[in-house]
Amino acid sequence: MAELTYREAVSRAIAQEMERDETVYFIGEDVAAAGGVFKTTEGLLERFGPRRVRDTPISEQAIVGAVMGGAMNGLRPIAEIMFSDFFAVCWDMIANQIAKTRYMTNGQVALPLVIRTANGGGVRFGAQHSQSVEAWAMAIPGLKVVVPSNPTDMIGLFAAAVRDPDPVIVVEPKALYAMKADVPDGEIVDRLGAATVLREGSDVTICVLGSMVHRAMDAAERLAADGIGAEVIDVRSLVPLDTQAILASTTKTGRFVTVEESPRLCGWGAEVASIVAEEVFYDLDGPVVRITTPHIPLPSTDALEDLAIPSPDVIVERVKASMG
Repeated sequence: MAELTYREAVSRAIAQEMERDETVYFIGEDVAAAGGVFKTTEGLLERFGPRRVRDTPISEQAIVGAVMGGAMNGLRPIAEIMFSDFFAVCWDMIANQIAKTRYMTNGQVALPLVIRTANGGGVRFGAQHSQSVEAWAMAIPGLKVVVPSNPTDMIGLFAAAVRDPDPVIVVEPKALYAMKADVPDGEIVDRLGAATVLREGSDVTICVLGSMVHRAMDAAERLAADGIGAEVIDVRSLVPLDTQAILASTTKTGRFVTVEESPRLCGWGAEVASIVAEEVFYDLDGPVVRITTPHIPLPSTDALEDLAIPSPDVIVERVKASMG
């Protein structure tokens, strides 16, 4: 057992998979010599050499096109898109080519590749570098999407992503890079499509993802002090989605709340809420509640960004209001 930051877990996750499989390689802007703009890939160049850890030009289209070609020819590439906002630059390649190739070739061409990216706000980078884009990827058939919320999940879910036969988007909340946690020694391999119940409760289910997991856990502690038992579910994987865990918890508690860093319109929680309403409507004791960032470009000013992103205070207030 060792204490690792989330950013150190990213490096360990990549190294674990490169160590076990020589077909795995890693490319991106400033990922080699500089160790990544967020220092998430330090030591990889020295350990695996310039043949397998490569800096690229500032061209997201070139990065994504290169890993698509590598995957089509028997390799298992990992690409870094420095900020998830820059998916917009290469979205045609991801959405129209990578996501659809296996389907359009009737399974003859698989694309076992991973695109990892820093996502979300909380670090004052402004509207063009703070977006939460997991719902973009979730909406495209053919892509799998995971959002690890802690160092151990970062390693385990990343391993599952690299070993998967389909393209996987690994979304890393940049606000969590400095967080620390104990991580088991040895190989860590998780599975896609499995949510985790982080806290048991009997009164309300709070469904969360990424950096919002920790805010929801804080809120749940405060709700418990007021006699409200909140069950907190870390979704972890948006595609595939663990609907069974979400529905089972909602049936038990009778109330359902999502907490999303993404903007309200068409956020991932809207899809989850629709599933809950359709499948277990008669088990609900009140309306489904979505707590989200407003549908606005995220401000960089400290006070305004803090106001926009859901806080533990807001979660506590909304949960109490939903329970009357």
